[in-house]
Amino acid sequence: MRFHRSVLAVVCISAAATLALSDEPTNPKPKERPRERKEWSSGIVWPEPKAIDPGSATVPPSDAVVLFDGANMLKWVGGDAWEVKDGYAISRKSSIKTKDSFGDCQLHIEFATPAEVKGSGQGRGNSGVIMMDRYEIQILDSFDNRTYFDGQCGAVYKQTPPMVNCCRRPGEWQTYDILWEAPRFNAYGTMERPAYVTVLQNGIVVQNHTELYGTTGYDHPPKYEKHPDRAPIQLQFHGNPLRFRNIWMREIKPLVDKKPA
Repeated sequence: MRFHRSVLAVVCISAAATLALSDEPTNPKPKERPRERKEWSSGIVWPEPKAIDPGSATVPPSDAVVLFDGANMLKWVGGDAWEVKDGYAISRKSSIKTKDSFGDCQLHIEFATPAEVKGSGQGRGNSGVIMMDRYEIQILDSFDNRTYFDGQCGAVYKQTPPMVNCCRRPGEWQTYDILWEAPRFNAYGTMERPAYVTVLQNGIVVQNHTELYGTTGYDHPPKYEKHPDRAPIQLQFHGNPLRFRNIWMREIKPLVDKKPA
């Protein structure tokens, strides 16, 4: 009798365990239908962005204005004073400026300071890219060459030093990609919005939407004075023979003048 009762207990426990471990619930819930995914829409009807060929390391974008392609300096006032050979121009005698005027723009320029090191500080590979004929982004041989920091390569001259010193060795080619936002003035000559600049040197951000406090003179504090919405770009000659090549500019325009309704 005891034997049979034990067997019966084992059978009951096994059945209960089997039922508890079963994957199939005794009363399965009906499956919920997946909710329909809804994408948010602003309701703005945008125009289609223009398609362009982005070019390459040696070919400018298809919508760029080529300012120097290695052949001549015909697009520059005073360009005939600079020597052109082997696809690059060598700064000589005087500064030059573009014959055309520009406002908000993207500027690409490649430069090389002299391979033979002479002088120190501001006397070594000195030049500059001067936007709108009055706002300078400094060019200098700042490789192992100390000077005042708001005057080294990549600085907004006498205003803001570069975030890092990423200069290549003397004589090596370097790049500037400059995103320029021109200042805005009202009809009374009052500045309504300052200029801003973003600069990538050799692919590294050295100025990030940096506000300019005015002109960049070496002998006076920055100040704004009303000027045209567009003005020439200047390459400075400061006594050192620098090389330049592959200079092009793209105008920066919003997709639309105002946000569509």
